[in-house]
Amino acid sequence: MTVLIILVKSILIGGCVGFAVGVGAARMFHAPSTQGLGAFRTLGEMNACEGDAASHFSFGLGFFFNAWASTVGAGAFTQDVDHRIIPNWAAAALLVKNKNVSETMHNPKKMGMAGALIGMVVVAFLNSTASAIPESLQITAVEVLVPAANILINTVMPVLFWLAAIDAGRRSGFWATVFGALATMVMGNAVPGVVLGILIGKGVDEIGWNRVTKSMMGAIILLFVFSAFFRGFDLQMIESFRLTIPEWLQNMHDVFNIGN
Repeated sequence: MTVLIILVKSILIGGCVGFAVGVGAARMFHAPSTQGLGAFRTLGEMNACEGDAASHFSFGLGFFFNAWASTVGAGAFTQDVDHRIIPNWAAAALLVKNKNVSETMHNPKKMGMAGALIGMVVVAFLNSTASAIPESLQITAVEVLVPAANILINTVMPVLFWLAAIDAGRRSGFWATVFGALATMVMGNAVPGVVLGILIGKGVDEIGWNRVTKSMMGAIILLFVFSAFFRGFDLQMIESFRLTIPEWLQNMHDVFNIGN
């Protein structure tokens, strides 16, 4: 009886969440004329898949294992469920029959319906399996799923995004390679840098080096600078060269309680 209650509630919640996520993700593509309920990273990641059903599905699948492990081991969903899994799988389901993104991935009505169905299935599966697995097996499940998810997220997905960037054009491939390498060193994962490289490359291809693209480039540079500083990357780099960390730099890090 308990499992049935969990399943019914999961279907209702998954349907509501999936519908909202699907509509919001589709409306993001119509900004700024239409407001969208979504996130910049979701828009960038969906654009990086370039309307390919297999890419959208594999991208969501990479984060699904991590979300499953979190649900089984910790009893809580990760943000990847609504940011990455549901919208990308909804897009993949629509793109299988129709490759026209304006009629599928950019259509709020169709994305809402597809997202609702995907949300029902995903949330019901995650909750039902988490409640059915004995507590003694949860640790084992986490030990198996987390390493697999880490390989997909840290190794497979960066390669797929990098290949998509190269396929998008020479300029996109160049900036994706540069920013991807920087993101790997600073953030530990190349995907954010590759996505930013694609945005810059395609932006320059379409509108050239104007105020908008220069502002984007400046914002990206500041992002890497601040990310490197607050992660203590500059201190680690200086130490890797076996140099002495300047006292003023160490004091600056101490103000924010970061670094060594």
